[in-house]
Amino acid sequence: MKKQFDLSAAALHILAMAFMLLDHLWATLFLSQEWMTCVGRLAFPIFAFMAVEGYFHTHSFKKYAQRMLIFALLSEIPFDLMYGGTWFYPVHQNVIWTLLIGLLGIRAMEAVREKGKTWLYLLTCVAVTVLGFALGTLGMVDYYGMGVLTVFVFYFLRGREWWKLLGQIAALYWINVSLIGGQIFPIELFGLEFEVCEQGLALLSLVPIWLYRGRQGHHSKAFQYACYAFYPVHMLILGLIQLSL
Repeated sequence: MKKQFDLSAAALHILAMAFMLLDHLWATLFLSQEWMTCVGRLAFPIFAFMAVEGYFHTHSFKKYAQRMLIFALLSEIPFDLMYGGTWFYPVHQNVIWTLLIGLLGIRAMEAVREKGKTWLYLLTCVAVTVLGFALGTLGMVDYYGMGVLTVFVFYFLRGREWWKLLGQIAALYWINVSLIGGQIFPIELFGLEFEVCEQGLALLSLVPIWLYRGRQGHHSKAFQYACYAFYPVHMLILGLIQLSL
């Protein structure tokens, strides 16, 4: 039997980090290279998806959340330096806070689901979704409340059933094009002109996400912490380079 091509969790992490690096290089050093941020739109949905997968595969949610909290704190100064050009930029927080809010929301919903009361679970899902969106927006985390919603999308539509895949497309379109929006640029294809929302390119992240079928791939403590450390370290380097220019 022919083996299906798939992407491991490790490969997805590496892809997401590469996409994020391109986006941050554009934001700091290569502003004229618009293609970099276009490719960078694919990064966050992959991170959101992997955060949800991490929730369901971790042996200890408490330790998982603690790691996220530690690296959210460690990443704040590098993020402020890169994003705001200063050591303290309180009006925008790094993306790990976005993922952490989403994960805490999932933990709350799962705790109620385990009680077996469907009506209570549905009410909790609605309440947590609204609260998560509000916290993300008021807390001014990266991608604001829309980023937290993205995490919830991959929770509510977790699985490979066809209707869940269609739901992911529709939900990511609504979040990225309708809610976030942003720059629109024209393209010509087969003699026809179309308008494309740059943020809408985030939907292309579903291609590598769908190629993931649960295989972990390379895994070690060193690799795990290298993935966590990549975020603050590369932002610190880019931020310091910006200050020196």
